[in-house]
Amino acid sequence: MKTDVYKEVTAAIVADLEKGVRPWLKPWSTGTLAGQVCRPRRWNGQAYSGINILSLWSASCAKGYVSPTWMTFRQAQELGGQVRKGERAARVVHAGETRKTETAEDGSETEHEIRFLKAYAVFNVEQIDGLPERYHVAPEPRPDAPQRISHADAFFAATGAEIRHGGTSAHFDLRADVVQMPPLEAFRDAESYYATLAHECTHWTGQASRLAREFGRSMGSATYAREELVAELGAAFLCADLHLTPEPREDHAAYLGSWLKVLKEDSRAIFKAAAAAQKAAEFLHHLQGASDARSAA
Repeated sequence: MKTDVYKEVTAAIVADLEKGVRPWLKPWSTGTLAGQVCRPRRWNGQAYSGINILSLWSASCAKGYVSPTWMTFRQAQELGGQVRKGERAARVVHAGETRKTETAEDGSETEHEIRFLKAYAVFNVEQIDGLPERYHVAPEPRPDAPQRISHADAFFAATGAEIRHGGTSAHFDLRADVVQMPPLEAFRDAESYYATLAHECTHWTGQASRLAREFGRSMGSATYAREELVAELGAAFLCADLHLTPEPREDHAAYLGSWLKVLKEDSRAIFKAAAAAQKAAEFLHHLQGASDARSAA
């Protein structure tokens, strides 16, 4: 793997964190993206995943792009478009695997799996002239948030997680395997409630019988900080999928210092956290169909 790719992406995120800004919340806190927030998309509508979500959200906010759609220079040309002169690309990465055979002194051969990371450049459709009209459809205004959001309620109910309400603390109780939430009325708006629920349900996926992530016992530990970062990113990904646009949780600003420490010590940490968050989000999505099977059993 080329470590410069890890270092470049991590450095950009560290720079944001040092300013007190979480790049995964930029689309929600700056107001530069019109309409509902969603994951960045490729030219064909397929959503990006993992670290590429953070990179392109950050790039969109830095440049004020409204469209979530990105494509390569060649893809733009194939669609009849042309990237405007002087426009600068954003970087996305592709993780892959290859195999290498090594021969020992005794003539025996051993096959090793080698992981690699390849970076490539993409442009937002707002940097490109001449594209088909479907790439320039303005997003519809976002309606006022309702008191409850039915599709979000249905999503979290379908996970099968035990969610209890009461008190003033939102947390995942690892020993009891229970998500504890304050009542909806305790939040400033419904979307903040669901964003917090998404955060705690991301923690829920890490339990030993599910995705088996390591939970830190001490709030100041690196393991604890990494798991909190996974939950932060998982909640951001889920909110984008569910078209929720909450305000940043003020209590999570306290984690900025510990996240910075982890990222500065390991340039691959944000990649690992984004991959774990992606896996957690996919796990929760896969449970949506499982709910029908449970009710029929």
